[in-house]
Amino acid sequence: MHIPDGIISTSALISGYAATGGLTWLSLRKIKQRYANPRSVIPKAALLTAAFFAASLIHIPIPPVSVHLVLSGLMGVMLGWFAFPAVLVGLLLQAIMFQHGGLTTLGINAIIMGLPALLAFSIFRLRYIFGRDKIVPNAILAFIASFLAVAFGAMIVAVMLVYATPSYLDAAAERNAIIALTLAHIPVAVIEGIFTVMVVLFLLKVQPALLGSEQG
Repeated sequence: MHIPDGIISTSALISGYAATGGLTWLSLRKIKQRYANPRSVIPKAALLTAAFFAASLIHIPIPPVSVHLVLSGLMGVMLGWFAFPAVLVGLLLQAIMFQHGGLTTLGINAIIMGLPALLAFSIFRLRYIFGRDKIVPNAILAFIASFLAVAFGAMIVAVMLVYATPSYLDAAAERNAIIALTLAHIPVAVIEGIFTVMVVLFLLKVQPALLGSEQG
């Protein structure tokens, strides 16, 4: 799901950083508005950032490509508006420590994974309408949120590869790579959806307060 340095146009890189800056500002503003004590969420955010950091370093071969767990859906479900800054920090550490992704593409990669996390957050918030403490609505919304987060991220990657890569790249090879990448993330989306459901149902039973993605 990461886009490395060197294959995206300069204008797209600049746009990615601009969009990331705007979403980071919006997230921090919402955090300040909606959380009575934002510092109380920092330990949970740090734990999930560490999980996000580690998960993307474990690659799963799905021929002809390899993929990794993204956890953007789980981040959105668990962290709410904290999800985007947490994803950004995790990506920065990956780029610096393991050259996973890149520094020039940090803005774009933050959009690829952070924006779907906010989508997952918006979907999971519907639990307050359908039943915050009910098992079935929580399970369904958790699966949909996580599945669509991965699918949306893969779609953003596909769009970036189509419209923001240099013209000298082979069109046929690029098309095949996009198709392979998209298809490979379908099982990942299903796996992450199931995993998120398991986490949500476990927390709903033992510590429902941890699922409170926002206050007020």
